Amino acid sequence: MIYLMRHGADPVDRYGGWSEYGLTEVGRSQVNSAKHKLLGKGITGIYSSDLNRAKETAEIVADVLSLKITYLPQFREVNNGLLAGMKKVEAVEKYPGKYFRTLDWAETWPEGESPEQFFRRIKSAWYSFKKRLEAEMCYWSLMAE
Repeated sequence: MIYLMRHGADPVDRYGGWSEYGLTEVGRSQVNSAKHKLLGKGITGIYSSDLNRAKETAEIVADVLSLKITYLPQFREVNNGLLAGMKKVEAVEKYPGKYFRTLDWAETWPEGESPEQFFRRIKSAWYSFKKRLEAEMCYWSLMAE
């Protein structure tokens, strides 16, 4: 079983993407409220993007589950290039109409990636991750015998 958890809230007035901003107080509160729901689920590992808001989320959960975290940069959110961390009002002035939902499939964020590149990166990362987990499960199965 794989549980997916989104990071807690980050600054709403800024673009996320590859932003280095962490969680807000609201975001930390959200994660602290959710973490107890993961107790007793048999979770044996935590894997996280290496972006600050995801790392903070993983650290809060890892603390309650007493697990180590493996950071996987390939699971980062879309690379929105120059807009990462930029105030949204500034981005509207500098890059009018640049929103993920308005980009063409092959159109990139300024100095970032396109929806197609993002899709291909995440798809590849997911298949690699599944293979990694299968290999780890085989290893643990052999260790138990």
